Amino acid sequence: MMDSGYTVTFPDLPGCITEGDTEGEVVVHATEALALHLRGMERDHEAIPEPSPRRDIVLAPGQAIVLVRANLRLFRRTMRERAVRKMVTVPRWLHDAAEKAEVNYSQVLQEGLKALLDVNMPEQELKRHAG
Repeated sequence: MMDSGYTVTFPDLPGCITEGDTEGEVVVHATEALALHLRGMERDHEAIPEPSPRRDIVLAPGQAIVLVRANLRLFRRTMRERAVRKMVTVPRWLHDAAEKAEVNYSQVLQEGLKALLDVNMPEQELKRHAG
């Protein structure tokens, strides 16, 4: 525990670390950090290590072992469906016409990309670009 909050590290995942001001906050942050780290390892085709047995973990004074679980299936779905902000540039005359017609740029861009890529659902996109 730090002077003003908590720090979580994962002995089997170097570089996976997070902090929080309260126990509740740090558990939420730890779950997210674990999921992000494991997802990154999956994307990089790195082997995910088995957790060390509790008895093999050496603790310093003030430290404790807390079990953290991450649901990667749910995390993948959440990340896949999360909106991503993109900046687009269009000629002024087209912008003016679209604004007058009350065009929803996000909807038009999504529909156009789906048509161009011939996909309708995230699962199709994942299968098409897997590997």
